[in-house]
Amino acid sequence: MSAVIPATIFLATGRRKTSTARVRLSEGTGKLTVNGRTFDSYFSHENFSKQAYAPLLTVELREKIDVTANVAGGGVSGQAGAVAHGIARALQKMSMELRPKLKKAGHMKRDPREKERKKAGQPGARKRFQFSKR
Repeated sequence: MSAVIPATIFLATGRRKTSTARVRLSEGTGKLTVNGRTFDSYFSHENFSKQAYAPLLTVELREKIDVTANVAGGGVSGQAGAVAHGIARALQKMSMELRPKLKKAGHMKRDPREKERKKAGQPGARKRFQFSKR
């Protein structure tokens, strides 16, 4: 059995909220998979799948690159953002000339917003129990 040498592969990690995506890019025909399923079947809404592959559209490589992503944690929206962040970082590894386009479109920035923790002595993160003067 002969070993097939794969085309050059670029790995990157993308994160958003509590989601983490391990993304793998290789030259191909535009096949997009997340956790073994296609983007469209994995992401429940069309907007999430579009958000996830937006960096590829920005650099006009949607039909030339295969993407395989493993995502864990968070919800669908956070996972779509994490995949997009991972794709952008992998594209940058592939070619530094793509960085200015990706950066200008806002794909290189990790979205740091996370849920604020609940504090003791109150019902939520910011909400207070009702105050009664008398």
